[in-house]
Amino acid sequence: MQEQHAFPFLREILLFLSLAGILIPTLQRLRINQVLGFLAVGALLGPFGLGLFADTHPWLAYLTFPRAEGVVALAELGVMFLMFMIGLELSAARLWALRRWVFGAGTAQVCISAALLGAVIYLLGYRTESAVILGIVLSLSSTAVVMQLMNEQHSTDTPLGQAGFSILMLQDLAVVPLLILIGVMARGESDGIVSLVAITMVKAAAAIALIYLVGGRLVHPLFRIFTRHRQPDVFMALVLLTTLGIAGLSAAAGLSMALGALIAGLLLAETEFKHEVELMVEPFKGLLMGLFFMTVGMGMDARQIIDAPLWLAGAVFGLIAIKALVIAVLFRIGGLSWGRAVEGGLLLGQGGEFAFIVIGYATASKLVDADLGARVMLAVGLSLFVTPMLARLGREIGTRWEPRDDGQAATPDQAALSAARGHIIIAGFGRVGQQLAKLLTAEGIGYIAFENDARLATKMHGEGLPVYFGNAARAELLRHVNAGEAPAIVLTMDHPASALHAVRGIRREFPDVPLLVRSRDEQHARALKRAGATIVVPETLEASLQLSAFVLETLGMDEERVDRIVDSERDLFLATLDAETRTHQ
Repeated sequence: MQEQHAFPFLREILLFLSLAGILIPTLQRLRINQVLGFLAVGALLGPFGLGLFADTHPWLAYLTFPRAEGVVALAELGVMFLMFMIGLELSAARLWALRRWVFGAGTAQVCISAALLGAVIYLLGYRTESAVILGIVLSLSSTAVVMQLMNEQHSTDTPLGQAGFSILMLQDLAVVPLLILIGVMARGESDGIVSLVAITMVKAAAAIALIYLVGGRLVHPLFRIFTRHRQPDVFMALVLLTTLGIAGLSAAAGLSMALGALIAGLLLAETEFKHEVELMVEPFKGLLMGLFFMTVGMGMDARQIIDAPLWLAGAVFGLIAIKALVIAVLFRIGGLSWGRAVEGGLLLGQGGEFAFIVIGYATASKLVDADLGARVMLAVGLSLFVTPMLARLGREIGTRWEPRDDGQAATPDQAALSAARGHIIIAGFGRVGQQLAKLLTAEGIGYIAFENDARLATKMHGEGLPVYFGNAARAELLRHVNAGEAPAIVLTMDHPASALHAVRGIRREFPDVPLLVRSRDEQHARALKRAGATIVVPETLEASLQLSAFVLETLGMDEERVDRIVDSERDLFLATLDAETRTHQ
């Protein structure tokens, strides 16, 4: 009797996890883009690679993926979590800050690129439906590849980085109407297609608005109630429930589950739980995204390079040339110099990961011929492979043409976003943290605060303050808000052990950032100073100094002399504390 496994696709899952455990650190060490690495491994071990020989060499079945169906379901989860993370980035505040780039340049880029690419496909003799769908889908770029390259180049907060991110945001939003368009065209209702698409879009918009409004009234209270006890397992369960639950509601409304995941991210983007959610999802998102791109690689039939090398070379070159030209011109019109505009065009000239999903839907609906769809997907995959090289070329062009371009003035939209950087980070938002925030606000100094009490974080965030739920002792949370670039990190938490643990963790990850800490008493201050705090302020010392000052002033002593006495006592304590710290080191 043949052995039956209760857990389906166990072999494929174990093989993928083994590859991920070896592949990810290897790619990081070699500084190779992870997306490209997963694509290459998928193509090599997939059904069109070594998997072709699994029937004649049975041992290869344990090292390859002869059938991609075994991982497709999990790969769809990767797409959902990609959309969820995009939703977290697409907060209303960020969209509004970049509105000119997102809705102006982004819309123009998609429309112009789609028209040009669609016209080329139509003139090559393909059907109108194929030209329309492929023109739109090829106008989209790869969010995963481009954002990773910009992070590696530390260019996400430059004028070029903000413009590129804005284009990618609009492209991600454009997937929604594209999927709706395919659904309408698949029904074969070619008469009055514009009105049909419009009606379908209105219905979809109504469904999205309903899901968003209902979800907003449920998700935030749900997180607020069940995170009071600060249990990580409960928090993870709520994140998964929100993502999969809203994705399921979206599917029930006739929309894609990926769109539902995007809505879930948007719902949480405006809450005080945003940063904690991003940290919770990040490891799973990385694995599932790797799985998605590996399955994309499995669908790339490299044998077609031999069958139609000139067609594929022309397709890749034409795709990148048209999109790079359109994006470069739009960036130049938007205020970037020619050097940076060309750099941005080359950076965003490739096809996007959603092409594999959309073209799959289109071929299944008979709107695009299977052979054409397979060739276009291979062309998109090849464009992803050459993107790191094009990005380096663009960087060199931008630097040579504009050697001082990095110092150019930012546009008002970019300045609004950049103002969020370089902020003071406050850990703990009790009475001391609130008083500090009040003084910083009065002086026009930006800050971001983290509070481990969900009720307090919710209350302050609801009042419009930049307070988020999270434990600032977690280095990954501080890295997420660019703590290495902060002018200072201030710990105001009143629990001595928590403060000491936080100082050690922060100093280990960010050795050069000034770290100012509130301490309970002098003994606690000495422990904090030895742990790496830059400045320690004992509550008992400051209280006694202030009380002493009031006593001396009451006795008639001159205020200036009182200030000198108090400052002298404070300086003496701090000097003694520094000396003791150096002795222990």
